[in-house]
Amino acid sequence: MPSAVGALSATATVITLWCVVGFLAMAFMAVAACVLCRLRDPLPIVSSPDVSSLANGAQPQHNGTPFIYGLCAFVSLLILAAALASLLSGAGGGEVVLPLGLPFVGAHFRIDSLAAFFLIVVNLGGFGASLYGIGYGRHEHEPARVLPFFPAFLAGMNLVVMAHDAFTFLFAWELMSLASWALVMAHHRQPGNARAGFVYLVMAVLGTLMLFLTFGLLAGTVGDYSFSAIRAHPVSTPLAGAVLGLALLGTGSKAGLVPLHVWLPLAHPAAPSHVSALMSGVMTKVAIYAFIRLVFDLLGPPDWWWGMPVMALGAATAVLGILYAMEETDLKGILAYSTIENIGVIFVGLGLALAFKANALPVAAALALTAGLFHIFNHALFKSVLFFGAGAVLTATGLRRLDLLGGLIHRLPVTAPLFLAACLAISALPPLNGFASEWLIFQSILLSPQLPQWGMKLLVPTVGALLALAAALAAACFVRVFGIVFLGRPRSAVASEAREVDRWSLGAMTGGVGLCLLAGILPGVFIDGMAPAVAALIGARMPPQTSLQWLSIVPVAESRSSYNGLLVFLFSALSAGLAAWAIRRFGSHVTRRAPVWDCGFPDPSPVTQYSAASFAQPIRRVFGGLVFGARERVEMPAPGDLAAAKISVTRHDFIWEGIYEPVTRMVLLAASVFDRTQALTIRHYLGFVFLALIGLLMVPALWS
Repeated sequence: MPSAVGALSATATVITLWCVVGFLAMAFMAVAACVLCRLRDPLPIVSSPDVSSLANGAQPQHNGTPFIYGLCAFVSLLILAAALASLLSGAGGGEVVLPLGLPFVGAHFRIDSLAAFFLIVVNLGGFGASLYGIGYGRHEHEPARVLPFFPAFLAGMNLVVMAHDAFTFLFAWELMSLASWALVMAHHRQPGNARAGFVYLVMAVLGTLMLFLTFGLLAGTVGDYSFSAIRAHPVSTPLAGAVLGLALLGTGSKAGLVPLHVWLPLAHPAAPSHVSALMSGVMTKVAIYAFIRLVFDLLGPPDWWWGMPVMALGAATAVLGILYAMEETDLKGILAYSTIENIGVIFVGLGLALAFKANALPVAAALALTAGLFHIFNHALFKSVLFFGAGAVLTATGLRRLDLLGGLIHRLPVTAPLFLAACLAISALPPLNGFASEWLIFQSILLSPQLPQWGMKLLVPTVGALLALAAALAAACFVRVFGIVFLGRPRSAVASEAREVDRWSLGAMTGGVGLCLLAGILPGVFIDGMAPAVAALIGARMPPQTSLQWLSIVPVAESRSSYNGLLVFLFSALSAGLAAWAIRRFGSHVTRRAPVWDCGFPDPSPVTQYSAASFAQPIRRVFGGLVFGARERVEMPAPGDLAAAKISVTRHDFIWEGIYEPVTRMVLLAASVFDRTQALTIRHYLGFVFLALIGLLMVPALWS
């Protein structure tokens, strides 16, 4: 039986590698197609990074876009099936070594249970984005800047998850980063997009450097960079803390941990919407995979304190991310900031799992890790739907600014309820999937009194309170988003003339919402499905859930807590149906019309509605002074003066101003100093080379 499982894993690895080759072949095909079609940049530049053919009167382009995206969807489905079979079988062997990469080492690939789970996340998101791109991509005004890099991006993410040695991992990581950077720069002529691409590239280089140092410390003086060799020679305790810190920096810069998040709200809105869905819903999860692989797998048994910085950073990320989202007025920018919040929630779960594992509490550790993995899966689903919905709004209107939208529930009658369902999911409201995973995280927090360290006893309740605050703010944030975008009256002529998007886009959103509902009402099925990955890392798993009555989930014991998503769904559906029937049956059938309340002014202008800023004002007044240094200045005219009142708000980004601006100034200063070395003689250059060589030789001498 073990040999059969290993053979299945090896087969899945080979299939996935051939599929990755297919992705890369599609990238070259797209380049060839763009060259043959002589795609230059003849179309005008418009005001939005995501350009609407419907809003601007352009005709859809038929340039092989459906063919490329259709192939990407098919290949993603193949990898998804192979990964699902590998995960459910619990396969843990089957390493494949190719004669590539470092000499005498080769490129190692392996799909174990953890890799299989993340391959499911990657390719489920890839399938949805590809399906969405079949319709959405026809309105792309610069397809030559998107089509070649989209399959390369998918190939890079799959290779990162499959890689089983440091060199292959870093190569795949760079492929993923460069392909996504090219997609961020697809609309580089739009204001701010070039800066977004530059910041993203700098943070990507920083992350790769930290990961390079991480693998260097893990490999030590052995010189074998395969993951199997690293596991066989764990690092000493003093170095373990350095590896943990470097891993947090390297993976956190890609995942969006505060204060390494600065690229994310710039890059995600700049990319096309289906690419934004991949970056926010999938690529950030690949970064979390890297953290789990490094810390839970390669670093060895954890110390009790490892979970403290992970939980603290996660809680701070969750609260700051959602506070930034409350202040944002760009639709895609809000979704990007909410990704930061959810990344923080996931890292809280991972930190709890580390703490429980270090204290020999395997059941609690399995619960916390299951909650983190489940939220990874759930966030990939509902965040993809939200970015697809934002892309539908952009396709219909060409706008991203909240205060120019409104009333779209009447113009986009299918997109609106799908977007609302995703808003409910990300707000962690039952019976959708966001509630199930966040509820599991809070259940693991309630087990924290078992931890013996006083630092943990004080930290974990604080983290729980911050997560509760973040959950409440997330609900307020998405009430604001849906209310401003879809309800009320249109705030611009373009919004009043919007039309529903194509069926491919609606199909991708409908499938994502269906999975959100399925994972919410049947969470036990998904929890049992990811149990092999949890058991491989923790040595334990949650009790089997699918055998419980009424498809309930019981994290630890029925005497403590349980949740039944199916009953909640049936109760909600029945209550809503009865309420609708009662209102229709017994309510008045008289049509009543009256003027809209206009605050005492006779002009029924849409500007009298709540704006995005006014909706967020109470939150800003409570938290803005501490978090953003926000200050309000009100200019109120005298009584009887009909001049407009004015309010101006000033805010500060303390992270950018306190960390990145000083670093930028130091880099510029260093560049001006080193600029003088261009006028030196050849003797000076040779002297510098000699000193650098001596320094490099001293490093291994001191290491040994």
